[in-house]
Amino acid sequence: MSPIRPAYAQLLLGLSAGDVLGTGPHGEAPTPPLALELTREELQQVRAMGATAGIVMHYGGNDWSQAQVAGLETQFAELGIRVIAVTDAGFDAARQVADIERVVAQAPDVIVSIPTDPAATAAAYQAAAAQGVKLVFMDNVPDGMRPGEDYVSVVSADNFGNGVASAHLMAQALDGSGTVGLVYHDADFFVTHQRYAAVRQTIAESHPGLEIVAERGVRGPDFAAEAQRVASAMLERHPGLSGIWAVWDVPAEGVIAAARTAGRSDLCITTVDLGLNVALEIARGGLVFGTGAQRPFDQGVNEAELAAYGLLGKEPPAYVTLPALPVSKVSVLEAWESVYHKPPPPELVEAASSVPERTPARN
Repeated sequence: MSPIRPAYAQLLLGLSAGDVLGTGPHGEAPTPPLALELTREELQQVRAMGATAGIVMHYGGNDWSQAQVAGLETQFAELGIRVIAVTDAGFDAARQVADIERVVAQAPDVIVSIPTDPAATAAAYQAAAAQGVKLVFMDNVPDGMRPGEDYVSVVSADNFGNGVASAHLMAQALDGSGTVGLVYHDADFFVTHQRYAAVRQTIAESHPGLEIVAERGVRGPDFAAEAQRVASAMLERHPGLSGIWAVWDVPAEGVIAAARTAGRSDLCITTVDLGLNVALEIARGGLVFGTGAQRPFDQGVNEAELAAYGLLGKEPPAYVTLPALPVSKVSVLEAWESVYHKPPPPELVEAASSVPERTPARN
């Protein structure tokens, strides 16, 4: 298996740099982050407000969530907005509703949040909006809420584009032919639906030599363990399976475990997001060939900026989207810095210096 060619990496999505393939939760056209702008006078006005913010996460125990919170806290500090709460619902909608209610009781001016379930959490978010809290969402939007009316805006990576990237990476790794399994997110969650739809569409339209022979969903909350069971079943039923796509890096870790248990050192895995474990696997030329990465730190920065829009009463774009980022062994260190805004850890640097020698699976 050869590493992805630099020129191919640039052309992987069939797009110019910065282009976006996906649309927003209500079909909104994407707005690039560079379109966000606060004047010096507006910055001074926000800083003078002494505003407070709560960050209400669906889950806080992975690299993506921690980077998003870091971006939020960094930009809130720049804006003079004090963070008074950071919560972690552990993928539990009822727990997140309780988190929202506890944060609202502290009378924040702003809440930035990623809804665990768009239906189960909607009433709690609506109650917060009714009390005058400015809401900015990550990725998912509660049912019945509209941008500019019930909430300020939503920020996301181009998850459709990242799904396209991960499908192209799979095809590149397998030289365009083989059988593939898909491990998707079996929940009502906008951005993970986009990834799954993009992978299926891209394989069908662009890679006729790839055949999807198995698909199974995972609901969590232990996504790695569940994905391991699902992938093990796929490998048992389809012993010649060439590759498995996983909807994000934590389920991909479960697929890695299943492949190792089955003795499948030749299996090709692609996914979305650049958590450390997946980054290490890419860097050492292991089971994960590549990923389509989000930029969670930058997403957090943009969400804080949009919170300032809400405080100022400034008209915001409805949907702000960061372009997809395809990552393979040759680009993993540079991608890490882009995703996390800090140098790659030593173990990742060491892993990236290795030279892989492996052959893609064949039926």
